[in-house]
Amino acid sequence: MFLRWLAFLFLPLILAACGGPAEPVWAPDAVVKQAVYAHDGPPRVTLFTVVSTRNGSGGHSGLMVNGAERVMFDPAGTFKVPFAPERNDVLFGMTERALAAYVDYHARPEWKVRVQELDVTEAQAAALLAAVKAYGAVPKAQCSLAITRILSGVEGFENVGVGYFPNALAGDFGALSGVRERLVTDATADTSHNVIFEPRR
Repeated sequence: MFLRWLAFLFLPLILAACGGPAEPVWAPDAVVKQAVYAHDGPPRVTLFTVVSTRNGSGGHSGLMVNGAERVMFDPAGTFKVPFAPERNDVLFGMTERALAAYVDYHARPEWKVRVQELDVTEAQAAALLAAVKAYGAVPKAQCSLAITRILSGVEGFENVGVGYFPNALAGDFGALSGVRERLVTDATADTSHNVIFEPRR
């Protein structure tokens, strides 16, 4: 309890140090339309939490939603590839190749990726898709805040607490019934997807 209180006490300093304004991005209609990908799996939401291998702290959160289409909500993220066009932190065209590249990008010697997935109803998936598309560009250091705001507003996710901390979000999400979890490390990530980019985290 004391540590959580201490974290909130110093939160303004943390945000001042690593924060920054949102960076709006809006891919053209034709590009997004061409990239749209509908996965044939069930409606599903997947939470990605990037965790430090040094001290276990949470560094980033991303949320993939599979419904009428599959998109990645990567708030304030730095992942960029030409085949996954972006509109204000929503990445379209999340094919298996794009998903593998996303995980590969974040799994490094300094970071591991906690992957938690949950099958949902079509209504929940539709609500989440609409919410991530409507949220807008996210300021730096607010990835988990954006995701928790979205999740907590959808039926079935009311117990997800709103906050800034990736590990707290992962804990709340993991407590939901039916969540399946796996861990991806730099050693287990597949790096053979012919995707060339310069990591910027």
